[in-house]
Order: sequence, then C-alpha cells, then structure tokens
Amino acid sequence: MSAFPGAQHVIQQAIASRVTPCAVVEVGRHSGVTWRVASGRLTYDADARATGTETVFDLASLTKVLATTSLAMRLVDEGRLDLQARVADLLPSWRGVGREAVKVADLLAHSSGLPAHRPLCRSCASREEFERAICSEPLEFTPGTASVYSDLGFILLGFLLEDLAAAPLDAQFERVRDAIGASAELHAGTVSAPVPLEVRYRPPAQWQERIAPTRSESAQPGIVDDGNAAALDGVAAHAGLFGTASAVGRMASAVLGARLDANDRQAIARHDTVVRFTSRAGVAGSSRALGWDTMLPTSSCGTRMSSQAFGHTGFTGTSLWIDPVADIYVVLLTNRGYPAPRNAEGITALRRAVHDAVMDEVVE
Repeated sequence: MSAFPGAQHVIQQAIASRVTPCAVVEVGRHSGVTWRVASGRLTYDADARATGTETVFDLASLTKVLATTSLAMRLVDEGRLDLQARVADLLPSWRGVGREAVKVADLLAHSSGLPAHRPLCRSCASREEFERAICSEPLEFTPGTASVYSDLGFILLGFLLEDLAAAPLDAQFERVRDAIGASAELHAGTVSAPVPLEVRYRPPAQWQERIAPTRSESAQPGIVDDGNAAALDGVAAHAGLFGTASAVGRMASAVLGARLDANDRQAIARHDTVVRFTSRAGVAGSSRALGWDTMLPTSSCGTRMSSQAFGHTGFTGTSLWIDPVADIYVVLLTNRGYPAPRNAEGITALRRAVHDAVMDEVVE
C-alpha cells in the first residue's frame, strides 16, 4: 500500500494533543484500498487496548448516507420510491399548515422545514410515538426555501422507507451491505463465500472488546451514542450503525464505482441514481445533495478536493468524503467524544488537515 506521511503526521499530532484517543483512516479508489492505518489506543489510559484496523466505531450520522440514503437509492431504482412524492401521501400522520407540499426529496435535502433536533427519547419509546411527535412538530421555515440539517427529518424518512419496503431498516441494510460485499469479492475474482462486511446496527457481543468507546459514562460498548436512536432500539435512519474503516471503505468504493461508470455493475445503485443523489439538490444557499453533503472550501473535506466531491460526517468523530474527479475516497474514524468535553474545534481541524494531506499526495 502507498504511504501518506503527511496524513499520518497530522493524525499522530491530533492524538498527542488529545483531540481523540485513536483514529483509523482508509484511503482508496473505486478499484480498491490504497492505504489503511490505525493509530492510538481506545482510551487515553496507558494500558488501554491498542487501536487496530479492525477497531469498530459508532458511525453516528454516517448512518444517514451508508444506510438510509443507500436504501432510498435502491428503492428509487426498483421503482418503489418517487422522490417527488408528497410525504403526506405516504405518511397519513403528516398533516398541518405548510406540510402538504413537502416531498421525499425535501427530507433527504434537509429542506422540509423540520428543526434540527428534539430529545424525543424523553417522551417517546416507539415508532408510533416518534412519528406522532415529529409530525406534530411546528415547522421552522417554509419547506424548500432553506436547508437545516435535521435528524428529525431523517427519522421520519426512515419510517417511510420501512413502509415502502415492508421491512425494518436493519434488515434492508443487511441486504444492501451483503450485496456490496459479494460484488466486491466478484470484482476481486474471489470464488469462496464472501465474508460479511463488519458494519451493522446493534453490534453483536463478540464485537464489544473492539468497539472504541464514545464517552466515559457509556454503560456498555455498542450502545449507540444518540438518545433518539437508542430509544428506537438502536435502529434509526439518522444514527445507529457501527463498523470498521474497511467496511465503510468497501461501501464508499461501491458508491464511487457507480458514480464513475454507467456500466459498473456495483451493488449500490445505478449510475444515474448515484449522480442524482450526490449532486446538489438546488436549495438556495445550501451545499446539500440528497442525503449527502457536497464540497465547500470551508467544510470538513478541506480545500483540495474537487467541486464534485461529496461526503458526510458523524458526531462521534467519523467522516467519509469521496471525490469522483480524483477517483479517491477517504474514511476517517475517531472517537473524539471520549471523554467529555468534546473537542469540536479539534476534530474539525483534524478532518480538514487529513483530507488536504491525502489530496496533496494524490493530486499533481
């Protein structure tokens, strides 16, 4: 594998400065992995377990693109999801002033008018209660006129996708994940049974010693660090996935391959669907695509990726950025939230510096 000394130095400096106890980074192209490295320990304790490339992270809002957006793309390809369909026609509880014109695409582009967050877990403990609460939440702006990053909108989108597919989110995601794993094995010429990608909701007990803790007060490794997702039994459209950098990278490679080549037989979605979802949605003043975000010089992807780059971040310290012009993806997984307080400025600087250092090596 290639070496990325600049990115490695940035990561080591961040760990030394206690931005995060550990980090795993993977760089690759649509054809495979270029570089993968693990740094630090799972906590700041001197005797803590060393981080490995097999370390599992709470992926937080990467769930929005790896799971929910992927499922939406598949349903579009299958003709079961119309992005221009009115939410009110799909969820009867979506009623009230200003709601009648909201479309599925508005939920994906964070332009539905819903606020960013509410701690619904304090009063809701089931899908029915969450749906009722979100559908009665006053809208904060006229739908389609702005983008406000909204967990509530994605939670609602997840309910909608479950209804359309007649299957829970975790079961749908497992089918997509396994199809991507099998497709990658086929591309590599492997004839043996594929090993499932290590990314899933509700991680099994055998993963627990490999899970990077998200905060010191966590009662048990593998409990999602999001109250609303935890109240939904760990399976939600906005958060809940756990996984390794290599599994996230495999999924990124599938998205990149489909984005680059209309004839690519990747398992994620058709080329035109991926292009549609990873291009800006056209909301005034917003960089948002459908599910994904897109490149701004001020964003977490740094300054050197192309204007066609798209990606996402997660609150626990995770990020994924993909640049189809350079044929490159960068997975950066950290547990920057351990322990509190969370270093928001530090993780922002780390993300930008890692991406710039990687792009310095791959772009002439």
